[in-house]
Amino acid sequence: MLASSITLIESERVLIRAVATNIIPEMVAAERRAVLARTADHWVVLDLDAEAAERARRPFPAEPIRTLDAIHLATAVLARSLVDELAVLSLDERIRHSAEQMGFQVLPKDGA
Repeated sequence: MLASSITLIESERVLIRAVATNIIPEMVAAERRAVLARTADHWVVLDLDAEAAERARRPFPAEPIRTLDAIHLATAVLARSLVDELAVLSLDERIRHSAEQMGFQVLPKDGA
């Protein structure tokens, strides 16, 4: 698995928001953080660098794309040099459409 460091930030923010809005208790969030940390230990995590930031500032095929999604797509573009058959995992239709137009395999196949 390869991911942008933004993925880990977004995951943590979801847990913080879930606790703050009483969707889950802190103990559940802590358990999920631990699972995420164990899982992410096996990932290649790419930091946001100048090249990814520059690519994220340019248009994508399925605009409008939100800022964080643009960073994810830009990271995928750069990661393609590390992984020949890189696939994009997303349920967001704009991301899926842009990724397909950019030549990525998109998962899950049925979009659900």
